[in-house]
Amino acid sequence: MELYLAAVILLILLAISDLIVGVSNDAVNFLNSSLGSRVAPRYVIMAVSSLGILAGVTFSSGMMEVARKGIFHPALFQMDEIMVIFMAVMITDILLLDVFNTFGLPTSTTVSIVFELLGGAVAVSMIKVGNSGGSVSEIGNYINTGKALIIISGILLSVAIAFFFGTLVQFITRLIFTFDYQRRLKRYGGIWGGISLSIILYFMLIKGAKGASFISADMLSWIESHTAFILLMAFIASAIILQTVLLFTSYNILKPIVLIGTFALAMSFAANDLVNFIGVPLAGLSAYQIASVSDSPLSMTMEALQRPVQTNTLILLGAGAIMTITLWLSKKARTVSKTEISLGRQVDGIERFESSPLSRSIVRLTNSIFMGLMKAFPNKFKDAVSRRLDPDLCCTVEHKPSETPSFDLLRASVNLMVASALISFATSLKLPLSTTYVTFMVSMGSSLADRAWGRESAAYRVAGVLTVIGGWFITALMAFTVSLIFAYAIYYFSVIATVALLGGALFIILLNHRSHKKRIIEDKELNVFNLDKVTDAQSAKKAIFIHCAHMLQEVRTTLNRCYEGLFSNDLAALRDLKKSNSKIQNWANIITANIYKTLRLLNREHISHSQNYAQIINTLQEIAESHRDILMRSLNHVDNHHKGMLEVQIRELKSVIRCFNDLLDHAITAFLSGKEIDDPAIEAILEKMDQLSERYDRNQISRIVNESSKTRLSILFYGIMGKTKKIAIHIGELVEIFKKCFTL
Repeated sequence: MELYLAAVILLILLAISDLIVGVSNDAVNFLNSSLGSRVAPRYVIMAVSSLGILAGVTFSSGMMEVARKGIFHPALFQMDEIMVIFMAVMITDILLLDVFNTFGLPTSTTVSIVFELLGGAVAVSMIKVGNSGGSVSEIGNYINTGKALIIISGILLSVAIAFFFGTLVQFITRLIFTFDYQRRLKRYGGIWGGISLSIILYFMLIKGAKGASFISADMLSWIESHTAFILLMAFIASAIILQTVLLFTSYNILKPIVLIGTFALAMSFAANDLVNFIGVPLAGLSAYQIASVSDSPLSMTMEALQRPVQTNTLILLGAGAIMTITLWLSKKARTVSKTEISLGRQVDGIERFESSPLSRSIVRLTNSIFMGLMKAFPNKFKDAVSRRLDPDLCCTVEHKPSETPSFDLLRASVNLMVASALISFATSLKLPLSTTYVTFMVSMGSSLADRAWGRESAAYRVAGVLTVIGGWFITALMAFTVSLIFAYAIYYFSVIATVALLGGALFIILLNHRSHKKRIIEDKELNVFNLDKVTDAQSAKKAIFIHCAHMLQEVRTTLNRCYEGLFSNDLAALRDLKKSNSKIQNWANIITANIYKTLRLLNREHISHSQNYAQIINTLQEIAESHRDILMRSLNHVDNHHKGMLEVQIRELKSVIRCFNDLLDHAITAFLSGKEIDDPAIEAILEKMDQLSERYDRNQISRIVNESSKTRLSILFYGIMGKTKKIAIHIGELVEIFKKCFTL
């Protein structure tokens, strides 16, 4: 039994790790509405969420039975077999969630734990059936197929339900309040707020009380018998208080509603999802305790796990404390948050996901269906609805650029209210639906109703949603398959397999950590291009050229590495540079978006020469295109094992490259400092490049004539020379624009 005691201790340690990686992914479920709407400073949002988690874990006791008997029949398994299943599940869960965290994709901890339990149980069942000489059909006797199907169907159904109610409630709410909601809140905001808070109270207290570890049966009976009275009093009290605040102050009552909703959703998350992290280890501990008092611990079956269980409140609070600490410290949680916020934001910006043929087809089909349905309504009705849903026809609240929310408080309150209601209702029925599915789809539904998915962004947003949903199906497939394989390995190779799997998991987690760290560095690079803190045209003008300087620095670095790789036929170096294509193009797009912001500031302040900034857009795109062409030409030439460049060609190109680098140095220095540029030096460099280009063109013609340079080498030489010179010409154009913009 000492071996199994060690296994239980290991399960508990894995539970702590699972809490950390799990919360890092699931934190987005309750943080994003508050963070996206900027309802309060981040530390306030985090404090409210922390209190919600600590309260919610005490409501999760009833959910713990899912890990014990929700997926398989414990009475048909012995203690050692149960331990094999649980060990495979925990190792798989930590690995799977950490991978999704690293790439910033929200996934479902509920789906992962359900399919991991299913995969592990199927593996051990197959082994048992094989050892007894039974048929494959007998595997179904070991699996709680009825309960498993209810759980899986509930999870899948929740996707459609969440999206539908998110869209419907947001549409009705926006129709009532419009985007200019502040004025209408004065009229009937108290009633709406009272309804919102009453719904939150009902689902969080009335329904959630059934799973609380500290509520007695008598108290629960009293609450259930006085439900209508409690809700009526809550509605009347909250409506009166909120309406009074609206009448006598200018305070926005949506702020406390959003914060209370954040608390409610955090509480709901902890109540519903804590089982995903500690349910399996606690079930393993129970199995060990049951077996340790038996005369034949290794051969006894686990019927006792089918009995109802009430988890110790201190254990739940301990788990809540770990979750809270992780919430404050996890960097991966912030990475995952960006996905949902970017897909639901109302404001313009660079889209994170590229469109796909499927997303474009869905957008076209949906638009065709919508336009067809609209023909059934009279034009006056459509115009009236359109005006109330138009975000441009409202008195927008002024924000500092650095504090502009991704969406408003009205939508944030709907997201939280609908999501917490759905999740808490499922919790009361002991159905572990996915909090990720619900909150994500509610958020997507509300953003659709708010017209956040316009013609300029719909294809990209739909592609993002499809990517996330596709990740959910991958979660299910990977969870089942990996857990099944791990269970087989642990069953047959015991300690050796467990140690090997733990070592492999640790190695993969370290690799993921390194990869995530690299992603953070790349995100910090993008902060250089942030115009949020720029409020005047003059600062915006300077910022644009500073951004151009950073882009040119990267162009110089990557091209010099490319030239070196080409001259030395270093295929590995050229392949590493391939990612620079999208990086430079992305930077050019971001600067372009910033130029649009600058143009708006220029027009607002009636400053001339604004047309010069429009010219920068074409110049940057041409530089990015030439940069891409040089990299791809070089990579394709070396990758196809063509003959390396001649020594004379390398010497000539190096002469041009030295001039090119001198030109970049002068331009970058001027753009970063904002000082007067050295015109004679720039002109001399460009003139020298022209002279060198003409001379080397004639030399290359001679090499072609005497056949010392074959066709592919000639094409490559002219391509590299021509594109390098083209970038130099565009840099000269940027220099001219720079002089015009600062000679006012």
